[in-house]
Amino acid sequence: MSVMESKPVLVVRSLLFWVFFTFNVLVFGLLIVFLFFTSSSFRLKIARLWSNINNLLLKIFCGIDFKVAGRENLNVKTAIILSKHQSTWETLALHSFTPYVHWVFKRELMYIPIFGWALALTDPIGINRGAGRVAIKQLITQGKQKLDDGKWMVLFPEGTRTVPGKTKKYKIGGALLAEKSGYPIIPIAHNAGEFWPRHSFIKWPGTISVVIGPAIESKGRSADEINKEVFDWIEGTMQEISDESHWNRA
Repeated sequence: MSVMESKPVLVVRSLLFWVFFTFNVLVFGLLIVFLFFTSSSFRLKIARLWSNINNLLLKIFCGIDFKVAGRENLNVKTAIILSKHQSTWETLALHSFTPYVHWVFKRELMYIPIFGWALALTDPIGINRGAGRVAIKQLITQGKQKLDDGKWMVLFPEGTRTVPGKTKKYKIGGALLAEKSGYPIIPIAHNAGEFWPRHSFIKWPGTISVVIGPAIESKGRSADEINKEVFDWIEGTMQEISDESHWNRA
C-alpha cells in the first residue's frame, strides 16, 4: 500500500470529499427547491451539473475516476435502465452519462430535508416498498405514462446495495414495467462497490468500470423471461470487470 493509499490518508481524503459534497448538496438542492416553478426537465439539467461536480470532487479528493463502455447502446429513443447496485456512487453518477433519467425509489427518501425535497422535484416515482401489489401497480401506471412521454426510467433490480462478489435475486418490477409498456431495457454493470464500499467511510482510489449493455427487447415477452436475460447479462458482465483483490475493503 502506497503512502497515498494508507488508511489515515484515505480517511482525510474521504473527509474532505464529504465536506465539499455536503456543500454541493446544499447549494444545488436549494437551487432546485427555489426553482420549483420551472419544468422538471430544466431541474434535471441542474441535477446533471450536480452529478458532474460530484464526479470531479471524487476525482480530486479520493482519486476515483470512471470509464464507460457501450455508450452507443444508449442511442434509442426511450428505455428503462436497470443498473447494478453496489454503492452510493451510481446514485450520484448515473445522471452524468445517461439520458435525463427519472428514478424509482422508496418514497421515504423524499422526506430528507433539502436533498429529498430536491429529489421530489425531479419527477421521480416514490413508492412504498411495503405496499406489495399497490406499489407494483403504481410503478406500472406512472412508469408507463412517463415512458410514453419520452422520459427514461432507472431502477435497481436488486433493490438494495450488494457487496462485491455477491448477488441477489432481481426484483420483478423493472421487467414487469418493460413487459406492460413494451419499452426496451438497457442493462448497466459496474464495479463501483470495489472503490466506494457500502457502509464505508473510506473511498479507495482507482477507476470504476461501467459497461452499458445492448437493448433488451420486451415486446411479446414475459417479465420473468426479460428479468432472466437482464440478470444473466449484468451478472455475466460483472464477472468480467470485477477484481476479487478489491473485495471486502472497508
